[in-house]
Amino acid sequence: MSVDMKKIVLKSVGLKKYFNAIKAVDDVNFSLEEGTLHSIIGPNGAGKTSFFNCLTGKFPITEGKIYFEDKEIQNIPTNRLVRLGVCRSFQILNIFKRLTALENIRIAIQARHPQRFNPFTRIDPKTTEEAEAVLDRIGLLDYRDSVSQELSHGDQRLLEIGITIATAPKVLLLDEPAAGLSRQELQKLVPIINELRKTMAIVLIEHDIDMVLSISDVISVMSFGKIIAEGTPAEIHNNEKVRKAYLGD
Repeated sequence: MSVDMKKIVLKSVGLKKYFNAIKAVDDVNFSLEEGTLHSIIGPNGAGKTSFFNCLTGKFPITEGKIYFEDKEIQNIPTNRLVRLGVCRSFQILNIFKRLTALENIRIAIQARHPQRFNPFTRIDPKTTEEAEAVLDRIGLLDYRDSVSQELSHGDQRLLEIGITIATAPKVLLLDEPAAGLSRQELQKLVPIINELRKTMAIVLIEHDIDMVLSISDVISVMSFGKIIAEGTPAEIHNNEKVRKAYLGD
């Protein structure tokens, strides 16, 4: 094997997900290499989120295989996948809005270290230190004691990403992290994603095509449940099949 070849950390083989007669995911072969940001794009209804939900254990698959570091994971529930190192964010914010930013991150860390999650003992200082380090990494350390519901929408998005990386993932799946963000908030998000990609492989679903083209290593394009094109941002930008999928004939 060439020394230049990267290890594949997550892949699907012949993956299918049907909802009765609807083929939401139709025979998808997908590979995520370590150290790579691999985006999945496509028009509404293309099957992106269904595929995401299959990869992360939320949907049982109809047919095919999913592998994480050569281990079959298609029958493993989401909570166990997190412990293996596969974690995701959601389109809809998934944070504890009445807790502070620090408390949100700390809960995720405690879930990774069950021995620290004891209501009858004081919180381990190491847990707080880890949580502060995560908040610093996502640019929210100054808001450590702010109640989450009082944060801006963009900062709540960052906090959710912080919760996911507090579980120490090897693969991070981000489901439309830029949804609803202003241009100013987006300018804060992109550098953080670029920093995260240095330590983990990332799968990104996103409708902001400019963002996808600017940060992706590889882009896969889905249409009607299938991957119709895959390549570098430049290759996808100039692909006629992609233009037809978005704009029609």
